[in-house]
Parts: sequence; structure tokens; C-alpha cells
Amino acid sequence: MFDPVIAPSGTLLGLLQRGRGDGTLHALTAPRAEALAALNHCVLHDPRHDWQVENRSLYYARLYLDLNGELDAIEAHLFDPEDVLDSDESRTGLALAVLGHLASYGRLDALELLRRYAAHGVNWAWALDELALRDDDAGLRALAAPVLARFPRDPEGDAELAVAVRDAFEPRPWRLWADDPRESIASRVRAAQETGCFDRWQRQMSPTGPRPGWSVRAVFEWADQGVERGAALHVPAARCLTAVAGPEDRPEIVEAARSGDEGARCTALRYLADGNDPDALDLIEGAVATGSAPVVEAAVAAFERMRSLAAVGTARRWVHRPDALGAAAGRVLACRGGARDRDLVLAALREAVRGEGPDAQTLWTLVDGTGRLGIACAAPVLRHIYRETASSHLRGRAARALAATDPSFAAGFAIECLWDCEETTRELAARHAETGDNRVVERLRRLAADPAEEDEVQTAVRSRFGPDAPAV
Repeated sequence: MFDPVIAPSGTLLGLLQRGRGDGTLHALTAPRAEALAALNHCVLHDPRHDWQVENRSLYYARLYLDLNGELDAIEAHLFDPEDVLDSDESRTGLALAVLGHLASYGRLDALELLRRYAAHGVNWAWALDELALRDDDAGLRALAAPVLARFPRDPEGDAELAVAVRDAFEPRPWRLWADDPRESIASRVRAAQETGCFDRWQRQMSPTGPRPGWSVRAVFEWADQGVERGAALHVPAARCLTAVAGPEDRPEIVEAARSGDEGARCTALRYLADGNDPDALDLIEGAVATGSAPVVEAAVAAFERMRSLAAVGTARRWVHRPDALGAAAGRVLACRGGARDRDLVLAALREAVRGEGPDAQTLWTLVDGTGRLGIACAAPVLRHIYRETASSHLRGRAARALAATDPSFAAGFAIECLWDCEETTRELAARHAETGDNRVVERLRRLAADPAEEDEVQTAVRSRFGPDAPAV
């Protein structure tokens, strides 16, 4: 999947792509055709950089309900000929998740569309998972025959069916079909379930990787073999070293951290850093200066995990470096620095935004640290990140930092956040938003009554209506 093209934050499309609360508020006041066009564009062209982490489906489903939106565009997208050519889940996953939420709100057209796609679409497993949560037994039983027809009645087809049953995210349909009164369906599903259980047992009985009694050298060789296969194994290998290494093995581990092969060097650096070895910081600095890109990345990650006072003191020296280790030092101070480090963390935050923009990965930690340290003068930078980032998770972190640093948050961004796509951001808003705005009281009551809302959000809402809460 290519990185999505995100429209400017000041446009309706840009707001909806980012999942901002202002996107919903602007869509409800825009011409309906324009709002639906922007909404359909978001659902059919997933705007998330990481669709497995960021939430959008409930946000978009609620807007379809508010706009009384038709589902013709979603239907055309799902059953487009491209569905056969592009089987990537990212092409249809968001649309199917939106339909699932709409079905839970009682939209029968969404339910029927999910049933049709589960019977005929390429990404049928996702649709079936959505139906497993929302459809009745009769609706699911009707899908047994078309789903099983996807798997030929031969050894290869039976093997594929066993994998599908074993890896199903929601097992309810398969359990129903295993008890289906039609013996041809029930017997086939039961056989697939048994095969899947046997496969899982075989994997558990035949594990790959380290064994009891391995030496330090064997662990290093295993990590190097992973590099040859294109698999980074230094993190589990470092855990293995914790189990097998003794004090007498330290010289070998230090030497591997200084000049070993890639897998062994990354493993040794991680192990020594996790153990706060006295030579770890010097070895990390040397690895950044002389190592390959994977070694540098592993060294930086190992440094960021260190919790010692020595690591924090070294971070204060390294934070001015113009390399990856300098950036990591800023993140270490953001996580574990004290009040004396506020200026250093603020400088790192500003430099990251200037150099890498509002979506830089390093901002996640720096934004959290800004809020933790209560750096009030960082509020303008945090507001910029909040408005411009395409990551709804980073925006939520910026909102949390603003709640800790910006006195205007409760009467400003907190109100918008009540409509945000991320439940953690809505929870934050429910606790902070000032109720002088009539929209806040109405929104809080709607969230409290919405069965699709997360429990944490509703708990936060109830805290505003409880007997000890301020008047709402």
C-alpha cells in the first residue's frame, strides 16, 4: 500500500482524513453533497499511515449516520473488478469496518452489503469477522455454503480451509457451521478444526530457535543466521543471553558488542544496555560511529532503553549531537529527565518539527515528555503538531500534552476532541472540556448513551455527571 496523500489541514477533506473532531463539525455545516464526497473519499482511500493502529471506522460510521449517507459508493468500491486484482486487506478493510459499525447501529443496508461481500468478495474473511459480531445465527448459517465453496474439495483446498478456520479472528461462524444440520457442511468444518488444532500442537512441539543448554556463542550464531535470512533476531537473542550468560562470559559479549558480526553485535549491545553494564555507553557510541545501519539502529534503541542515572547524564552531553544518537538523547531526557532538562527537550521538539515535519516518529516521545515536564512555552509547537499531523495517535498525545501545559486547552481543542476518531482522545476531552459551550453538554450526553462508545470514554463522561462533579 502506498502512503496516502493527505490534503491540507484547513480543508474539509484534510480534517476528515486526519480524523479530527473539527472534521465532523465542519462536515455537518457544509453542503451535504460536499461532505458526503469527502467522507466517501476517506473511506474508499484509507488515509491512515498505519491502518492496524489508528482508528477511523467508528468516526466515519457516525458521520454517515449524521448525514444519512447512502452506501452506493462503498458498494461500488467493494464490488469493483479491482477487488479481484488487488486482494490487499488495506483496499477494503476500512470500508468493511465502517459497514460493521453501521450494522451495529441498525443500518440494514450495511448488514446486507456485508453479507454479499462475505459471500462473493476477495476480502471475505474480514467481512465475516464483522458479521460474527453483529449478525444473527440465521444470517451466518446462510453464508456457510458460499464460504466453503471457496475451498475446493481436494487436499489443497482442505488445507487452505484448515488455515482459514485456525486463523479466524472471530470463531463464532465456524462454531455455528460445525453444528450445522447439513452434514456436508458440519463434517467439513469439524475436520478443518481438527486439522488446525493438530497443526498448532505440532508447532508447539517443534519450536525453532534457542534450546536449553545453548552457549553464548550459539546465541550469537543464531542471531547472525537471522540476519542472513532477513530476520532481526537480536531482541529475543538478548533475552536468551540473559538466561545463558554468566560473569565469565562478559569479555566475549563485550568483544561482540565492539566488533562482532551484525547479529551478534546488535544482540550484545542490547544485552549490555539492559544490564546497565559500565561499558555499555562507550560501546553504543562506538557502534553509532562504526556500525552498519542496522547496528546503529540497534545501538540507538538500546540506549533509549537504559534507565540509569549515568544514561541520563550522558544524554545531556549527547543531546547536541547532529546524529541519531543526539536525537535519541533528546528522547531519553523527555522520558527520564528532570526540570533542569526542559530547555533541552523543548529544543529537541522544535528541531524535530523543523527538520522532519509534524509526522516525525521522534515526536511521539518528545511530545509525551513535554507534557510530563510541564513545558508551558511549548504550547505553540504542540498546537502546530495537533493541527498538522496526519497521525491520530500523535494528535492524541499532543492533546494530552496541551492539557498539561496550555490553560486554554479546556475551552479550545478539548471541545473539538469530543468528536475525535481516537477513543483515548475523546476520553481526555470528556474529562477536560469546559461546558460553557452548549455543544459540549449535548455531546457528552450523546456519548453516554451511545452503545458503540468505549467504556473508558463513558466512564469519563459519567464523572462529569456524577453527584460530586461540577454542574454540567
